[in-house]
Amino acid sequence: MQKPDVKPNNPHFSSGPCSKRPGYSVSNLDLTTLGRSHRGSVGKPALAKACSQTAEILRLPPGYRVGVVPASDTGAVEMALWSLLGARGVDVLAWESFGSTWVSDITKQLKLDDVRVLEADYGKLPDLESVNFDNDVVFTWNGTTSGVCVPNGDWIADNREGLTICDATSAVFAMDLPWEKLDVVTFSWQKVLGGEGAHGMLVLGPRAVERLESYTPSWPMPKIFRLTKGGKLMEEVFEGSTINTPSMLCVADYLDALNWSESIGGIDALIAKSQENLSVIKEFVAANEWINFLAEKPETISSTSICLTLDATEAQLKSMVKLLENEAVAYDIASYRDAPAGLRIWGGATVESSDLKALLPWLSWAYQEVTGN
Repeated sequence: MQKPDVKPNNPHFSSGPCSKRPGYSVSNLDLTTLGRSHRGSVGKPALAKACSQTAEILRLPPGYRVGVVPASDTGAVEMALWSLLGARGVDVLAWESFGSTWVSDITKQLKLDDVRVLEADYGKLPDLESVNFDNDVVFTWNGTTSGVCVPNGDWIADNREGLTICDATSAVFAMDLPWEKLDVVTFSWQKVLGGEGAHGMLVLGPRAVERLESYTPSWPMPKIFRLTKGGKLMEEVFEGSTINTPSMLCVADYLDALNWSESIGGIDALIAKSQENLSVIKEFVAANEWINFLAEKPETISSTSICLTLDATEAQLKSMVKLLENEAVAYDIASYRDAPAGLRIWGGATVESSDLKALLPWLSWAYQEVTGN
């Protein structure tokens, strides 16, 4: 096969940190907050804007709060687990590495006794119908390292007794989330909108707030996890007052991503772009027998972290990834280190479908180069 002539305009297909938005430039950022206090008259409104604009774009229901918290999505999930769990039994779902991390934290760090672990191998989902919603339920909406997502929220009980705690870091701003069924949602800026790292977002619904104000965990609570004071929610955390000092440069970058999201049509446009990107990959997979989705069921294929398996050895895959990087065609598309060997291509809205279309002939060329097929 002859080497293709056309390269993607943007070869950044990493699944985290993800590609910057189309047309991104640091010169577009509003840097008036730099060198100013994050609690002052300039910094705090910028943080409050990050919270309120997020809520507006995601169309959160009344009573849902959004806060900026430390340590990326991991910090936001840990804050939820340590602050909310222990009041009742827990069902925790895991079908890839990050879900397995939450299993480990719940069983080995918090050491809760009444825990049911529902696990599945890469490419599959646990039995969603067996989830007990009398318990608190912890799950990822989209398996970033497996390319497997829950198909919808129909399996989540409306009359649940427990809380639903959803790690949605590679799903929010790209998939249709049923917010009324989600009591806690976490994500990070560097995923779907291509923001900068180190900061997490915590979304709390009214039922989660009620739990925080009626239940006190038996274990010591680190300062960066504390969401209540005197038995009441620290509302200021969700109004622009962060628990620790954030990077105002990262805040400016996130606000730029939010403004871009609004400019293209908001959440509906973001979801549509991600679905279009998945369609491009689906057509390619259907036309080539040597490549397949890691997800076994079509309705569970992620539109963001698109994970693919190839008829190739692990050594051949490494050579293929290196070849594409050397050609400046695709950066950082190897599968996650704990996942089955393959490719992982980001399909969120900051990736243009035209770039994916330009990439695909290069995949065929590189595959032939390393395998001879």
